[in-house]
Amino acid sequence: MTVPHPEHQPGQQSPTDEDLRRAFGAVREEVARAVVGQQPAVTGLLIGLLCNGHVLLEGVPGVAKTLLVRTLSAALDLGTRRVQFTPDLMPGDVTGSLVYDTKTGEFEFREGPVFTHLMLADEINRTPPKTQAALLEAMAEGQVSVDGMSRPLPDPFMVAATQNPVEYEGTYPLPEAQLDRFLLKVTLELPEREDEVEILRRHASGFSASDLASAGVRAVADATTIQAARAAVGRVQSGPEVLGYITDLARASRLSPSFQLGVSPRGSTALLQTAKAWAWLGGRDYTTPDDVQAMALPCLRHRVSLRPEAELDGVSTDQVLSGLLATVPVPR
Repeated sequence: MTVPHPEHQPGQQSPTDEDLRRAFGAVREEVARAVVGQQPAVTGLLIGLLCNGHVLLEGVPGVAKTLLVRTLSAALDLGTRRVQFTPDLMPGDVTGSLVYDTKTGEFEFREGPVFTHLMLADEINRTPPKTQAALLEAMAEGQVSVDGMSRPLPDPFMVAATQNPVEYEGTYPLPEAQLDRFLLKVTLELPEREDEVEILRRHASGFSASDLASAGVRAVADATTIQAARAAVGRVQSGPEVLGYITDLARASRLSPSFQLGVSPRGSTALLQTAKAWAWLGGRDYTTPDDVQAMALPCLRHRVSLRPEAELDGVSTDQVLSGLLATVPVPR
């Protein structure tokens, strides 16, 4: 599928919302050349780009978390860097550090891999909290401060982080402040039988995850596309009934006997942003309660904390949130 590049040139009309949606649809098609299934995760990453947010992908090893982010970066004409988070990784290895120049006799700043458009933070929970925290300022403010000087990051900038479930050995649970910087937490499930057969068929035909070019993945959108789409999402309207519904869900989470930490106002704001992006992708310029429900789990599951007694009872965060969605009155 060939999509006209939506970049606006002098003397040409600006891209329409439909042009921009086709461009994002083309990105989705390029990702499908290498990744079978996992549509919720693909959608989550696209919404992260649309909302200027960051996405945490969680799943057991081998469900294509890293391949998904690598393929998305190949479908976008953006700068991309990958960092493999390990126990010995230092904060300066991510953000950059001052290096002494013997020729000038002065210290100069050497940029770290965070200075890119799309940063793949691979297995982020395998590095200690000190290094995890090095990303906090970058994710929250789009800048890095070293030696008292703030340096802006490129725009757009998104961290797409992968992690294994916390039950696996050698993991460091992300602190609450770090988790809250992620717009979405998307869980990648094991594939259905048909998808797994298709994965094997592709590998039997010579597919290699290390050679995306041979799979035909090409760049079909760039920073201009993303910025124009963000502006379009910003024009999506949300009525008072939708705002009230989001507020009621957040307040219900704070009153739930299963949660010791409910959804904060930042979480409510994030849910509104993602609902607007979901509505825009669906071809609408207004949000509905259905948009809120569609984004509630990935947007809120990492912003709440279960009480110990609920964990002992075998209750999951998603189960409690689903219960709230079923009980909080939905506006007409």
